This record gives sequence, structure tokens and C-alpha cells, in this order.
Amino acid sequence: MASGGAVALTSAGAGPAAGGSTARATLDVYNAKPTQKGAEISSPRGQIQFQFNPKELSIQKSAKWERKPSRNARKASPIEFSGADPCKLTLEMFFDASDSENGSVVGPIEDLFSCCVPTDDTRINKKAMPPLVRLNWGAIVSFTAFVTSVQAKYTLFAPDGTPIRATCSVSLEEMPSDPAGQNPTSGALSAQAVHRVISGDSLASIAYAEYGDPSLWRPLAWANGIDDPIRLPVGATLIVPAAHELPPPG
Repeated sequence: MASGGAVALTSAGAGPAAGGSTARATLDVYNAKPTQKGAEISSPRGQIQFQFNPKELSIQKSAKWERKPSRNARKASPIEFSGADPCKLTLEMFFDASDSENGSVVGPIEDLFSCCVPTDDTRINKKAMPPLVRLNWGAIVSFTAFVTSVQAKYTLFAPDGTPIRATCSVSLEEMPSDPAGQNPTSGALSAQAVHRVISGDSLASIAYAEYGDPSLWRPLAWANGIDDPIRLPVGATLIVPAAHELPPPG
């Protein structure tokens, strides 16, 4: 049998958005790297931005317990823990382009559907696998997950039939990986943190803030697949691996 419970998201150590503005939620999308137990994130693919922050999130973690039959009718049989099911997260994303001239909500919804389809790179390598995602909302970062389902409901159309308003129900499930420094209350499978780029950030300043050594900017760039370290878009999300996971500076 199983028992379910809510699970907290993991803090990435980031503060409020610059200037006290409201932090905008994003679904950060990454290429998947196969592991023995599943997959882990590699280089970033992009972001799916929430037009409006979600009103609520539903997160569940279930533990499995097994009870063996007892011959003594007066005593309960012993119970043993047999494992834990992956975390599951469900949310809604609302899109509205009704105020935009020639607007459409098709683009972001197609981006969501693409998270259920293997990437071109994995097809070439004969290890077909969709991308992995993380929900990022200010100081909050979810566990690494894969998208199990996307259901889009179009609710308003332009005169030519173009969808201009929609609600998407999105379900995520925790991706098993080779855990390192797992936090059992968060569902996170890696010691990796995430840094949201703000105005004035550079790879050297981020490396100094995270590791105390600005010379680690090159390994940080390598971990994020960055070819041009000078251009860091404000709002971009960088993976910050544990120090022991970084390659030596070079």
C-alpha cells in the first residue's frame, strides 16, 4: 500500500526579483543525458515563460509500505518500507493574447507539447528521449522532471480562427538519476543549484559568489553549454553544479 504527502520545493538560494518586482515563473527546459537509473539534465534548451504566475501547485510524494500476512488474528502483521514513488507535480498555465494585434497562443503551447517528444539529438544517437524540465519561480526550483502530459483547452478565438486564449494543464514527474547529496524532503536528485541571471552578472562574478573562486567561470560556462561568456541574458537560468562536479579550469 502507499501513503501520499505534499513535498516542498527546493530553494535555489536566490532572492526576490531585482527592484522588488514580482518574480515570473518559468519552465526551464534542458537536454537530457541518459544515466543508469534514468536521465539527468545537460545543456539548457530554453524557457517557457508563464504569462501569469500559477495560482496553485499540486505536489505529491508517496511512500510504499508492505504488510505480510499474519497467522495471529489478534496482532497486526509487521510492516516494512519498500521504497518511494517519484514526486509528481501538476499545475495550470494560462495564456492570453487577446490584447495583442495579430496575437496567438499557439507558440508557447507548441513548446509545451514539444516537451513530450524526443529531441532531434537523441533521435540521431538512437536513444530517443524528450527534454527534461524544472519549474523555476524566484527562489524556488523544482526537482528535475519529465513532462507526462499536456492538455490544452482553447477558450477564445480571433475572427480568423486563431486561438488567442488557452489554459494548459501540465503534469510533471520526477526523473530518477544517480543521486548526489539528495534532500529527502525536496525530491531534488542532485546537489546542483540554479542561478537566475540579474543585471550586472558575469560568469566570473557568479563563480565567485557560488564557489569563492572567479577562475571557475570557464567550468561554469562548460556546464551550461555557453559559447559566448560575455553575453548573459538577464533572466536566464544557469545550472550551478557542486564544486566537485566541475571540470578543472582550463
